[in-house]
Amino acid sequence: MSKILFTLMKNRFVFYFMMLSSTGFSQNQISLSGIISHDGRPISQILVVIDRLYKTQTDSLGNYTFSSLTTGNHQLAVNAPGYENIERTIRIANTPVVLDLKLQSNANTLNEIVVSGTLKSVRRMESPVPVEVYSPTFFKKNPVPNIFDALQNVNGVRPQLNCGVCNTGDIHINGLEGPYTAVLIDGMPIVSSLSTVYGLSGIPNSLVERIEIVKGPASSLYGSEAMGGLINIITKTPFTAPQLSAEFLMTSWLETNTDLGLKYHLGKIGDALIGVNYFRNSEVIDNDKDGFTDLSLQDRISIFHKVSFNRKNNRVFNIGLRGMYEDRWGGDIRWGKKYRGGDVIYGESIYTKRGEIFGNYQMPTYEKLMLSFSGNLHFQDSRYGTTAYLANQKVGFVQLTWDKKIKRHDLLSGFASRYTYYDDNTPATASGNRNHAKKTWLPGIFIQDEIGLGKKHLLLLGLRYDYNSIHGNILTPRLAHKYKINDNNILRLNAGTGFRVVNLFTEDHAALTGSREVVIQSALRPEKTINANLNYLNKMYVGNGTIVNLETSLFYTRFSNKIIADYTRDPNKIIYDNLDGYSISQGITANLDVNFRNGIKVIAGATYMDVYTVENGRRERQLLTEKFTGTWSVSYKIDAIKLSIDYTGNLYSPMKLPLLGALDPRSPDSPWYSLQNIQFTYHGFRDFELFTGVKNLLDFTPMKNNPFLIARSQDPFDKNVAYGANGQVLATPLNPFGLTFDTTYIYAPNQGIRGFLGLRYKLP
Repeated sequence: MSKILFTLMKNRFVFYFMMLSSTGFSQNQISLSGIISHDGRPISQILVVIDRLYKTQTDSLGNYTFSSLTTGNHQLAVNAPGYENIERTIRIANTPVVLDLKLQSNANTLNEIVVSGTLKSVRRMESPVPVEVYSPTFFKKNPVPNIFDALQNVNGVRPQLNCGVCNTGDIHINGLEGPYTAVLIDGMPIVSSLSTVYGLSGIPNSLVERIEIVKGPASSLYGSEAMGGLINIITKTPFTAPQLSAEFLMTSWLETNTDLGLKYHLGKIGDALIGVNYFRNSEVIDNDKDGFTDLSLQDRISIFHKVSFNRKNNRVFNIGLRGMYEDRWGGDIRWGKKYRGGDVIYGESIYTKRGEIFGNYQMPTYEKLMLSFSGNLHFQDSRYGTTAYLANQKVGFVQLTWDKKIKRHDLLSGFASRYTYYDDNTPATASGNRNHAKKTWLPGIFIQDEIGLGKKHLLLLGLRYDYNSIHGNILTPRLAHKYKINDNNILRLNAGTGFRVVNLFTEDHAALTGSREVVIQSALRPEKTINANLNYLNKMYVGNGTIVNLETSLFYTRFSNKIIADYTRDPNKIIYDNLDGYSISQGITANLDVNFRNGIKVIAGATYMDVYTVENGRRERQLLTEKFTGTWSVSYKIDAIKLSIDYTGNLYSPMKLPLLGALDPRSPDSPWYSLQNIQFTYHGFRDFELFTGVKNLLDFTPMKNNPFLIARSQDPFDKNVAYGANGQVLATPLNPFGLTFDTTYIYAPNQGIRGFLGLRYKLP
């Protein structure tokens, strides 16, 4: 009996041993595989790690494979330069696992390909000119309906409102006003002159690949407007764009924004991309109780179409088209279209029609020749109370560049020409008693040489010659030097000169709004600058996988012939004239980008600047220019519940503000103020994202520190204003402060706290 029992136990032991062996063997045979992609494109040479022990790389098709994993839980990690890190727990059972992973672009990465610094595609770390890169991931942290508002969280860049009624504005870089910043779309000077205050509205956010920002002189490559820097909006190509993308955003102020993007094939011809943006704000809101709208009402539609053609040898040929129409108004809350242009109820009504074409064509030659072109038509029919502003602008641009590398010299040379037709009903085009349209030719040639001086030094020399049909010869040199201390420390020096030919009424709508008389003191001469920028970049790897990027810049710009809008000499006038002296913009800026291993990402920036003019030995602070700005973004993703949290904000120091006289009760300086936002995004739906949050958490508005913002909003046509013998405004019982109607006292958005809700969809 005992023998039989022993035999049974022996057989059972063998059976269990065989089962355990079989199980162990099968565990070692279970595979994990998948494809790693970004926006539908497979990504090669991406490192994938399991349990910090087993590693593999994706092949040319984005495939990765682990052939033998045991059952149970494993930790998977993907660390890809230029993309957000992926860390997740995966469970391996008894069957092979297929896990496809989608990478998200890392906002502000140092490994992005940039083109704006030198007109050549180069990695950001290798560029001799410092270029900041911002991807859609960065702007999604604080969703807004247009690029103008999106730039508020970029350090050293501030969207400045110039009109308290119609809410137009421009972009300031390091304290320099909007006209000194060139705004490009795919490298083309689309947004300029008349479109300066509107050109960043209506570009579909879903079609933006990235935004590149150069802070410092760039006129040797880009011409007039790039005196203080440039913003290059680079759109997606049809080859790499998702099949379908959509975004809907709505705020508690009933602002609605709809963004659609669709890619489709044109057979053997190529691929095409179409985008539509529609924005509407029709809710009349007057929270400050001054009888005027707190936010202009807008109805805008923009259609974007881009085609990439298939060509032999992968040569480039892209054409883009954009059309936009906008109906915008602000003013007395009782206003209607029947009052347009009249003196009964005050309103500022602006109709804008705009068409654009741009593209690039690589010539079928042995040498690398690229032909770039753009054109735009802009029509504006505006009424600022009883003041009519009717403007028509046509701009054509063509550029041919030759790119050649000869030993240690990387050469770029080219020819460019711009034609501008401009006509309006203002003193800008008046000659005697007649109106004459301005027709300006601006041909130019340029050359740039990047000289490699060993492994650590790179020298860039550039020179541009332009001939303006009105002002004559213009020469703008450029010098840049990059010193690569080591792989993680880079020092860059960028210096040059700039020029700008003024289009007064097209760039400064403060000259049109309100009741001030515009006075052009003398024939305005072109503005000139000398610029320098010293940039230091440090990339640090801290323990536990934390990566820290620190970038610091010193900047200096000296103006001659700067055109000043004088609001203080006469409260009834805006007097424009060239400064009889000089103007300085100088300061220091720093950006910090930290990626913690636990998933927290911090982006912070700070800028200190001193911007002033000197005339007749007297130093004056520039109006509407802060000394200090700070920006931040803190993001955290909770994978367990598929939730992302983004906390963004900015901080501004006091600015000098335009007052109307000694009796004006409004503060001469703005207070310290901060605009802060929080957002929650749920990623649990396939291909969908649901997001919600609160804007302006502190509920700050400029009205909180003032008795009013718009002077004499109850009498916008100055019917009850009394004047003295010398034309000065008199203080009366009906006008105790001696003011006239004025809308230029504006430094921050007049929107308080508000909620928002949105939905995104993307089909790769």
